[in-house]
Amino acid sequence: MSALLEIDNVVARYGQIEALRGVSLKVNAGEAVALVGANGAGKSTLMKCIMGMLVCAAGTVRLAGEDLARRPVSDRALLGVGYSPEGRRIFPGLTVHENLLVASRDKDGGGVRAEEIYAIFPALREKSESLGWALSGGQQQMLSIGRALMLRPRLLLLDEPSLGLSPLLTAEVLNRVQAVTASGAAVLLAEQNVRKALSVSHRAYVIELGRITRSSASSELLASDDLTGAFLGA
Repeated sequence: MSALLEIDNVVARYGQIEALRGVSLKVNAGEAVALVGANGAGKSTLMKCIMGMLVCAAGTVRLAGEDLARRPVSDRALLGVGYSPEGRRIFPGLTVHENLLVASRDKDGGGVRAEEIYAIFPALREKSESLGWALSGGQQQMLSIGRALMLRPRLLLLDEPSLGLSPLLTAEVLNRVQAVTASGAAVLLAEQNVRKALSVSHRAYVIELGRITRSSASSELLASDDLTGAFLGA
């Protein structure tokens, strides 16, 4: 399986505070990888480094072998990186359908791709004419992910998609990860909800205080007694 995203020894800082301390990981084409850790562990910081919203102090980020260091955020999106940020950030005054179409670069305006998104998230089809502010938290999260998918990304970054959602809505949103990979996009999923993230991913990395402390198949981490005792309360 070929590596789509390769992160090697990345260091990131906020002023004098070192938020990432030599992080390395990879995401292969067609797989879902979970990045799990507590609040403040460095998950969102790594997402921002991948998207170019935060400059790496050291290390490299490569997409399909291409170094992204000098690429602005807009170029990374065009190269195939989709991003659903923490907090969703949908357009509240636009309808669901308009939120999707505004992100499209397809020659047809995005109508065909929107139908593909509705197939992944049937709840959005039912709310296609509803304004963003009128959606539930779970529906807003689906819309944020759907909007990121409108660009037909090779890699989809999901930053804390379960934040603020009930367990039922969390399951409804995260269960779609496998449908996303089936559609052709690889996924890097940053989550505090460790148990659910591991259940929908192929491999996982544990991040603590800006360092990767463990990596393995998600099923192995899920079955690990020490991880269960120390970490899966999240």
